[in-house]
Amino acid sequence: MKSSSSSSLSSDKLHQYCIKKDKWFDLGSKPSPFFLLCSLGLTLIFGFFILHSPNPFKVPNQQTVFVKHHQNDDEKCDLFKGHWVPDMNGSLYTNWSCPTIPDSKNCFKNGREDADFVNWRWKPEQCDLPRFDPKTFLRIVQGKTMAFIGDSVARNQMESLLCLLSKEEIPREVYKDSEDRFRTWHFPFHDFTLMILWSKFLIKGKERVINGSNTGIFDLQLDRSDDKWAQKLPNIDYAIISDAHWFFRKLYLYEGNNLIGCVYCNEPNVTDHGLGFALRMSFRAALNHIDQCGECRSKMVTLLRTFSPAHFENGAWDTGGRCNRTSPLAGDGVKLGGVDLELRRIQLEEVERAKKRGERRGKKFGALDVTGAMMVRPDGHPGSHWGNKWMKGYDDCVHWCLPGPIDAWNDFLMAVLKKEAGLLV
Repeated sequence: MKSSSSSSLSSDKLHQYCIKKDKWFDLGSKPSPFFLLCSLGLTLIFGFFILHSPNPFKVPNQQTVFVKHHQNDDEKCDLFKGHWVPDMNGSLYTNWSCPTIPDSKNCFKNGREDADFVNWRWKPEQCDLPRFDPKTFLRIVQGKTMAFIGDSVARNQMESLLCLLSKEEIPREVYKDSEDRFRTWHFPFHDFTLMILWSKFLIKGKERVINGSNTGIFDLQLDRSDDKWAQKLPNIDYAIISDAHWFFRKLYLYEGNNLIGCVYCNEPNVTDHGLGFALRMSFRAALNHIDQCGECRSKMVTLLRTFSPAHFENGAWDTGGRCNRTSPLAGDGVKLGGVDLELRRIQLEEVERAKKRGERRGKKFGALDVTGAMMVRPDGHPGSHWGNKWMKGYDDCVHWCLPGPIDAWNDFLMAVLKKEAGLLV
């Protein structure tokens, strides 16, 4: 822009100089040689201006400069470090406008009367997190396939995304298995496929059965990914993986056919490696499988969504625990700690490890670090408003209401995908 500015200045000066000279010479209707010389000079300068200006007919403005500055801020901004601020715009969808909300997450339908929990948005400390834009999202993923891989909380996020995208295009359900664990939706106008691939542990796990009854105890193969999602990988462009809640139980850990330890078993001659070890090895096996997938698409993007904390108070889920708060906790007084912090740390370490290894193969790995944001949102769970007739008296403090705070996860997702696509956040 420096050359175009100086050219404009020189042109103005020469134009004024030529006008003055014409006043000095009274030449009548016949152009003077001096006037012709001035005209030639103006033509040359204007031509230089045309050739060297990025857009010679556009006046520079403050907005152009601001956008560039804003982009630089976003490059150094941690989207996941921030706080919740009031936002009376509410959610982009409602339980009336989105027909795909499952009853168990439809808190308003199940009698929840307070609505303030949808009137908050996440604000990073050093930048802004734009609200979800279904047009932009569908433009980014047009012609692609996205899979949420993990447990029912992974599905919870997929259901949120389904509602957000339905504001732009109504999806068509194209597959559902007999247990409703695997579902696929297609957005025909954008040729975008969205699916949930259910997996309790991401790795191979088998429940122990005694006398024909399930025990809730699992044998896990730490070195083998769950085939039910792994075999779908070659057709996936974006994989969002998550898991953790199924690890809070007695587990026996195997490598090959060898028992190497357990979680919560408290047995002699069996090493209790702890929850963190089992989770780490599970994510390591899953991420390694993705990294080493030779049939997978060359530009596949894998995002690990970090641990989503539960908020049972005054007991566990089966001992009277409740979650009936109606507003976020004061962010300044909440610190990540205990098992929540440990699981998040492990997940971030493993995805960073995969990221470094993946660079050599052209695979892309990243994180959706939602743990900190969700630690302060005990108000976002269904609680007693989850409509389960067979489990009355139990609160759901693990999953999230739709609409609700979980919608921010897809704000994060869109921001990460925009950055990946080289667009301004």
